[in-house]
Amino acid sequence: MAKIHRKTKETDITIELNLDGEGRYEIDTGVGFMDHMLSHLSKHSRIDTTIKAKGDLNVDAHHTVEDIGICLGECLDKALGDKKGINRYGNSSVPMEDSLANVSIDLSGRPSIVYNVKYLTDKIGDFDVQCLEEMLRSFSNSGKFNLHINVPYGTNSHHIAEAIFKGLGQAIAIAVKIVGKDIPSTKGTL
Repeated sequence: MAKIHRKTKETDITIELNLDGEGRYEIDTGVGFMDHMLSHLSKHSRIDTTIKAKGDLNVDAHHTVEDIGICLGECLDKALGDKKGINRYGNSSVPMEDSLANVSIDLSGRPSIVYNVKYLTDKIGDFDVQCLEEMLRSFSNSGKFNLHINVPYGTNSHHIAEAIFKGLGQAIAIAVKIVGKDIPSTKGTL
């Protein structure tokens, strides 16, 4: 269980995660599409998630979405502690109608992101699809993990995004699973 609170001039965000949960969620970011994606992330990772966010949505969703990624990463890193016994790696291939997302993670303590995704639209409803990459980059950077997302095909932007977040949830569920007693690294630390 971990909790993070971050308040800036642009956002005020509180996140709680329970890695031993069932995928229950209470999410209110003020950005409907982000709530939808984060619900998938929680459900498919089986991590109980509470997110309350207020941001300068009068400007746009960018600051709110980016800062959610920062807080989510910090909270996941805090919840993992020394990472003793975790599987460390996780991957998933998730179809969503016309789209397929392949997501792999390594909870290595080193941030890196590869994001090979092409959307056919700039927006999903009124949500700017560029915000998704920003959120995921912030999540990987502050969570200190490798994140590789490859979408080889898809024609519907909503389906592409949904496949990504479901796949990310599935990959996280595998990576955080306790499978032993040691830290999963020849270095003895992550």
